[in-house]
Amino acid sequence: MPVYTYRGRSADQSPVNGTMEAESPADVVQQLVSKGIVVVDVNATRTVEARETVPSWHERFTVRRIKDDDVILFTRQMQTLQRTAVPIMRALTGLQESTSNPRFADVVADLRYNLDQGRELSAAMARHPKVFSVFYVAMIRVGELSGRLAEVFNRLFVHLEFEKDVRGQIRSALRYPAFVLIAAAVALVILNMFVIPVFATVFAGFNAQLPLVTRLLIGFSNWTVRWWPLLAVFAIGGWFAARAAVRSGEGRYWWDRQKLRLPIVGEIIMKASLARFSRSFSLASQSGIPVLEALTLVALTADNAYISRHVENMRDGIEHGESLHRCAVSSGVFTPVVLQMIAVGEETGEIDSLLTEIAGMYERETSYDIKAISTKIEPILLLLIALLVLILALGIFLPMWSLGAAAMGRT
Repeated sequence: MPVYTYRGRSADQSPVNGTMEAESPADVVQQLVSKGIVVVDVNATRTVEARETVPSWHERFTVRRIKDDDVILFTRQMQTLQRTAVPIMRALTGLQESTSNPRFADVVADLRYNLDQGRELSAAMARHPKVFSVFYVAMIRVGELSGRLAEVFNRLFVHLEFEKDVRGQIRSALRYPAFVLIAAAVALVILNMFVIPVFATVFAGFNAQLPLVTRLLIGFSNWTVRWWPLLAVFAIGGWFAARAAVRSGEGRYWWDRQKLRLPIVGEIIMKASLARFSRSFSLASQSGIPVLEALTLVALTADNAYISRHVENMRDGIEHGESLHRCAVSSGVFTPVVLQMIAVGEETGEIDSLLTEIAGMYERETSYDIKAISTKIEPILLLLIALLVLILALGIFLPMWSLGAAAMGRT
């Protein structure tokens, strides 16, 4: 069973730290909340027992990995089976036999094994954090306690479908710009390493004064040819150093904050994050999870560390007696439309339905912006390509024309 370290505050605002053995972070939060402790952070430290085996190197390359489609299909099938009152062990047996992914079949088999050992479904899913997220496990836990497991599976299916659709649209919109940038980068490397040195040798034979642009190109090419091994080492080392920095706590917070400020893409990331927050919070609230616990789960499952930290600050403000609307205003990450809907929802007691409306609105806007992203990026790409061609024309072909004209004049 996994062991988690937690940080929190007691009723008298004194800090509380410790470790706890639990099936999932959601169980840790639930147990601490029942003791009157407000959870600030939960992290996994180690695992006491695990039935899973590490796949061999051959299996990693030959067996298909578990994809989002596998989890979405599993969620949809479980919703149908639960709605028709099929016993859960029988349902998992049928899903294990029908799935086409051997790795996911092993996961389903492990779920059946843990259920047979007396564990609950949410506890069994918590043993596979790379397949079932913290939010997914928490929602299944709520469905078990409330007896509305089929409804929870249906809501999770809609939630996962939206996230998959957004990721697919982003990949599709960025595919063309990525290909253009990669082709331009490859062309620059070939020109620098092989083409410009040939022209430099030709120009040197004329003993003529070359234009400034040509001299800069030749100098940069010579420097690249001479130091390319060191440049390759620095590029690879910089890539791994940047990845390590982004994976750290403060590094990820800084990068996630900068992503929201990027031109064109930053607004899309913000809208998608707000849609995810609204959908997740509404889903948790509709399922009966208390506000403080719901905000804790939403913060743990947020894709953006910057927004996640502000959600945690909202939770702390509500804990001190502030309203949800006031805390949302103080966070500084929500648009006026969202703040207005939250205020109306608090006054009318329909915060769940209004958050669902907010999620739907931002999902539609995100979909529209993603479809238009290629139209916005294409002029920038054309400008970059035109600038590249202009520099090469001035640097390489202009001297050739000048030298050819001079040679014809002397003739």
